[in-house]
Amino acid sequence: MADIRSYMKEKEKREQKQESYKEKIARHKLAFLSRILLAAAVLIGAALFFYIQYKRHIYTDYEIIASVESAQLEGTTNIRLGNAILTYSKDGAHCTDAKGNVVWNQTFQIQDVRLAVNGDTVAIGDYNGRSIYVANSEKLLGEITTTMPIRDLTVSKEGYVTAVLTDSDITWVNRYDSNGEVKNEGRTHADDSGYPMALSLSPGGELLCVAYLYIDAGIMKTKIAFYNFGPVGSNVTDRLVSTWSYTDMLIPYVRFLDDDTLVAVGDSRLMIYSGSHIPGSPEEHMIDREVRSVFYNERYVGLVFFSDNSENRYQIDVYDTETPNSKAKTFYFDIEYTDIFFEKGTLVIYNETECQVVTMDGIEKYHGNFAKPVGLMASAGKAYRYLLVTDDSMDTIQLK
Repeated sequence: MADIRSYMKEKEKREQKQESYKEKIARHKLAFLSRILLAAAVLIGAALFFYIQYKRHIYTDYEIIASVESAQLEGTTNIRLGNAILTYSKDGAHCTDAKGNVVWNQTFQIQDVRLAVNGDTVAIGDYNGRSIYVANSEKLLGEITTTMPIRDLTVSKEGYVTAVLTDSDITWVNRYDSNGEVKNEGRTHADDSGYPMALSLSPGGELLCVAYLYIDAGIMKTKIAFYNFGPVGSNVTDRLVSTWSYTDMLIPYVRFLDDDTLVAVGDSRLMIYSGSHIPGSPEEHMIDREVRSVFYNERYVGLVFFSDNSENRYQIDVYDTETPNSKAKTFYFDIEYTDIFFEKGTLVIYNETECQVVTMDGIEKYHGNFAKPVGLMASAGKAYRYLLVTDDSMDTIQLK
């Protein structure tokens, strides 16, 4: 019996030791986990602090972090072409990268330049002439020679070009590849389909939108027509997949934001059409004032008006095409502007001498003057970093 009692006591001691050991391990694990959670909380808190500081930070100046000499010739115009700069005149065009290197150069003689841009692809045509030059930010893509005078044109990112051509009382809307081969032909008559006022190709080149102006029983109307050049359109007469008609409204502006979103701006409303193959009924927003200018990116479209208050000169209404039936965000500003563009969640407004940067939340991040006159301002890739084209240089600046 004594041996059994001794055995039971020893067993109980061993079990107590094991339980004590397990408790120590559990406490150690809990302490280790607590330290990890505490460190994570500190890191998250620090990251949140710096993010809030970054969001609240107001820039008061800028520094030039790179500069290259680049003399601007009289009579030339600069525009953004993707991440590059396109410079053109009646005598030719060339593309320059952000480091000032000329990527390509094309000479020509054009009396009245008609220009269309889609992303980093451009088509340069001769109004009333018969030549169209196609290029992107990396190379020249080809030349198109038409058989009739050019009135208007549009281009896709892939280099397809649709041109409005005139032949007496018949208007042709022809589609070409960048090598000049006719891919599709269509003709309209003023008494039938109407006259094309505006047109736009989707980036991929599958959809074409044309706004036709016509008279019906003495009443002015505009028809929005969508043509599909892909497999869906091959089964439809004239590749016409959808149309909408509007009474007593001019629609001088249509533009694809991406392959399945198009905005049309009329004198009384903004329409947003969606559909990658057959665009459906548009979302409509009424406009009660004259639109001064339109700017856009892949998601947003901005309309500029004279201000509805006495404190500011201009007003911008921004529409989010990814949020159906969303109310426009309104921004006010008071500087005369050369251009406005969207860049990484901000609006960039500038003229030759000053610049204003405002977030989509309405926070003014920067408002200041340039050190010398600026002809063009563009994104330089990183947040609050820009490329400035001046009379004698291309300067990369960083706000600070």
